Amino acid sequence: MTDRLKILVLSAEVAPFAQVGGLAAAASALPNALAKLGHDVRVALPRYRQIDGERFGLKRVEGLFWVEMGAEKRRVAALESTLPGTSVPVYFIWDDRYFYRDGVYGFDDDPQRFAFFGRAILRLIEKLEWKPDVIHCNDWHTALVPIWLDSTCPDSPLLHGIATVFSIHNLGYQGIAGRAIIRFAGLDESLSLMDGVEEPGQFNFMARGIKHADLVTTVSPSYARQILTNEWGGKLAPLLRTRRDRLVGVLRGLDYQLWNPAADPNLVARFDKGTIENRVENKLALLNAMGLEVDENIPLVGMITRLVDQKGCDLAGPTIRRLLGGEAGKAQFVLMGLGLPKYHAMFSAIGADFPQQSRIFYLFDESLARRIFAACDIFMMPSLYEPCGTGQMVAMRYGAVPVVRAVGGLADTVADLDLSQHAGNGFTFAEFTTDACWGALSRALGTFRHGESWRELQQRAMAADFSWDTAARTYVELYQRAIQLQRG
Repeated sequence: MTDRLKILVLSAEVAPFAQVGGLAAAASALPNALAKLGHDVRVALPRYRQIDGERFGLKRVEGLFWVEMGAEKRRVAALESTLPGTSVPVYFIWDDRYFYRDGVYGFDDDPQRFAFFGRAILRLIEKLEWKPDVIHCNDWHTALVPIWLDSTCPDSPLLHGIATVFSIHNLGYQGIAGRAIIRFAGLDESLSLMDGVEEPGQFNFMARGIKHADLVTTVSPSYARQILTNEWGGKLAPLLRTRRDRLVGVLRGLDYQLWNPAADPNLVARFDKGTIENRVENKLALLNAMGLEVDENIPLVGMITRLVDQKGCDLAGPTIRRLLGGEAGKAQFVLMGLGLPKYHAMFSAIGADFPQQSRIFYLFDESLARRIFAACDIFMMPSLYEPCGTGQMVAMRYGAVPVVRAVGGLADTVADLDLSQHAGNGFTFAEFTTDACWGALSRALGTFRHGESWRELQQRAMAADFSWDTAARTYVELYQRAIQLQRG
């Protein structure tokens, strides 16, 4: 085994304590995988009101500590627990003013809240007298930590020389704040604007994290390449290009214990790729529960998604109309998600026009999600952009064949079907057009109607390996490189 590293993972959300999106799953699964490799890994997040202290066995770390932010000095408590089912320590920063609220994001003072979180973590390190070799920061909420370690903590023996890795999970969320955050965070007030990135009066958290971290990662190799272009990287593309030698794409993994159709208690019939014939019972049960025609030979197309522009809803709506209109034969559709009102209205209209063929659920329910994954024949992700994506990985794990736009992590995980070579695990398209999306979906429908080819395709999809083990080993190599760069 490589030398044992001390690793601190910082995230605004960590499953199962607080979960809004894919970041939470990654911030839980990666530390678990790192610990299995023998490393001393710990995790930290804010203590939100929604976190059930009794359920998770939260205990107070002995003694309070001071955190200075701007002109204010606050006494803060820390709580601790472990990732469920593991011995990985988890620390929670407890401050009633900033975190003891309903919800994780969406507050006017989010920049101040997460700046405070990052500063409190550095003080907690000093209190615990546990010096990590590397701090792994995730998304803009933790982006100030590399700056502080570079500029304001050089004289602290416990903070001096800590390497940093900054992970971009979604470049669409950058943490734009007013420049008053500089004084609040105790940064150098002469800090100049980042030309071409920040407008006058602005401060960009993510840009600063990219600039100051020893290494920068994204959640898939394709996304790492795409954000170097102006089309995908926007204002941050020039900055990213200057750091391309320190930018690495690492495909985010999937927790195969959490997502396991052979042991999932939510399913009426459990299965694996060797017993895939059992899978159909889940489809029939879901169709019956939804009040749709119960016929295993009618293809069921599913979507589980946030109803936002990024997820390709503008393509999905017209494509699903063509599907349910019978352009490629009889078909059914189920959607579960929440998002923008315009997309709620769009899918509600589809549901009203095709009530015998579709069901629309405006919610996020994990049990229902698992039943949909295990029931649908085809899973659609026509994303405008997708840093990594988890839905397509879960779908394949549960035997649903993905139809995706080949961008970001979707391009890295879904290979287009090649019948002549008995290769591929799904269907892809490139152009962001309804015709391109429909072309891929209609190919999937055509293959579905040829049972033997479809069964082979399902088994290849289920055989794909997206476990966290590979990602964890890659991250260990990156941590070692970051340490060398910091010391160099």
